Amino acid sequence: MKRVIFSLMAMVAMVSAAYAQNSLSAELAYKVKNEGFAKSKIEEMAQFMTDDMGPRLAASQLKLRAEKMVIEYLKEMGLSNPRAEYAFDFAKGGWDNEMNYVAMTAPYYTSFAGNPKAWSGSTNGLVKGEVVLIEAQSVADLDKYKGKLAGKIVLMPVTQTYQMNFNPLATRFTEEELEVLAQDPRPTSNSRIPSISRAASMASRELQTAITNMLKEEKPVAIISGGGTFNVAPSRGVQYKVGDPEPICEVMLPIEDHGRMARMIAKGEKVEMELNIKNTFTNNQRINNVIAEIPGTDPKLKNEIVLIGAHFDSWHGGTGGADNASGCIVMMEAMRIIKSLGIQPKRTIRLALWGGEEQGLYGSRGYANINLYDSAKGKKLDGYDNFALYLNMDNGSGRFRGIYLEENDQAVPFFETWKKHIETLGFKTLSLRRTGSTDHVVFNGLGLPAYQFIQDELEYGRTYHTVMDTYERLSLEDLKVDAVIAAWIALSAAMDEDRIPTKPGLPAPATR
Repeated sequence: MKRVIFSLMAMVAMVSAAYAQNSLSAELAYKVKNEGFAKSKIEEMAQFMTDDMGPRLAASQLKLRAEKMVIEYLKEMGLSNPRAEYAFDFAKGGWDNEMNYVAMTAPYYTSFAGNPKAWSGSTNGLVKGEVVLIEAQSVADLDKYKGKLAGKIVLMPVTQTYQMNFNPLATRFTEEELEVLAQDPRPTSNSRIPSISRAASMASRELQTAITNMLKEEKPVAIISGGGTFNVAPSRGVQYKVGDPEPICEVMLPIEDHGRMARMIAKGEKVEMELNIKNTFTNNQRINNVIAEIPGTDPKLKNEIVLIGAHFDSWHGGTGGADNASGCIVMMEAMRIIKSLGIQPKRTIRLALWGGEEQGLYGSRGYANINLYDSAKGKKLDGYDNFALYLNMDNGSGRFRGIYLEENDQAVPFFETWKKHIETLGFKTLSLRRTGSTDHVVFNGLGLPAYQFIQDELEYGRTYHTVMDTYERLSLEDLKVDAVIAAWIALSAAMDEDRIPTKPGLPAPATR
């Protein structure tokens, strides 16, 4: 019996040793918090990333300008080798808006907060015209518009109406909600979710395609759509690639302005508009990432990478405050904190500000394909085995409450140890749930430990991807906390003797 007990104890000791984690000292935790709170550069960075840089649409001239600006900023911070790295080809090329005026002129005058669709064309200076509302339930209904839209301003069908909402505009997670997030979701993850019928979905797509084709033939002066919430115009884009004919001018209006004209036309009123939209196309068919480092110092571990990042590109309507200047600010401040304290991490800590996330995760996908895993050949690259961790921020400027661990049970003991000195900042919840739609999914799909933070939503849902996404959307106090947490987790991962294992069975071998 003693032999059996001894053997079991030995096995437990072996397993524990294989996944041993180091908790950094309380003294270092104090230094990190003091640097992040008493000497914070968050407000300076927030103004720099929004007011000074402006919009950062993928491949635009403003995005290229912003890359140069942030590289110089990172140099001044003392980070190693700040640079723009090619990540991916981008067939749409660059697009910048230079003039934007939209108004209704009849039956009375009112200016609108219109937002041109990215990669749509310009008007020929100031243009005026009657507004025609497209009302169609089927493709056959479009026949009545053929030959009648040239020289007109087309108002697209109403697809969204405002519903009174009695919930608060800004919210934080309650303790009960965090408890739910902390529960393993896998026992119920295969539950069926009701969806729109396939036939209805196909009919809707068929009608939309028919409208698009009709408008290409009819060549109206401009196309006006509605969307967003409150009196806020959203940002959208159109299909385009370098070499195509310039698309028709398209503008997004808030649902209230769009709905007002639609209702008036439906009652028989004659509505007229005037527009002056100037957009510039450039042949910049590449997506860049901005990269900088704090080099590792341990002879055995210095080539391993703890990666922290956020996407640098934004939509064009605002200045990309919450989406995603907030993430860039936090990760840059985290790097500044570590650098300012003179800490020499064992592993290299690398900052990545991704390009082209909004158009399809181009920056992170390119980085992974160049450095980690050749997807075409189904082959690991040298960087794969040196990948220690990726931390991502892309859910607005709300406070970190924990982290989504993407069903990776092997990560739990690491974060249990690492969060010891930051639980007082509200960082407590380790969720095995998966979350998507941002850059960490690229690395997680390869089996690598890559995670998105759990954040208070604040008012993110009504303001991102709109003209309202500006400096005012940033909660500076929350960002200070987030930067300290990001710095601490990155440091913990960079100094730990061990690291989170990759997911078993990934990356999956290529199939022919």
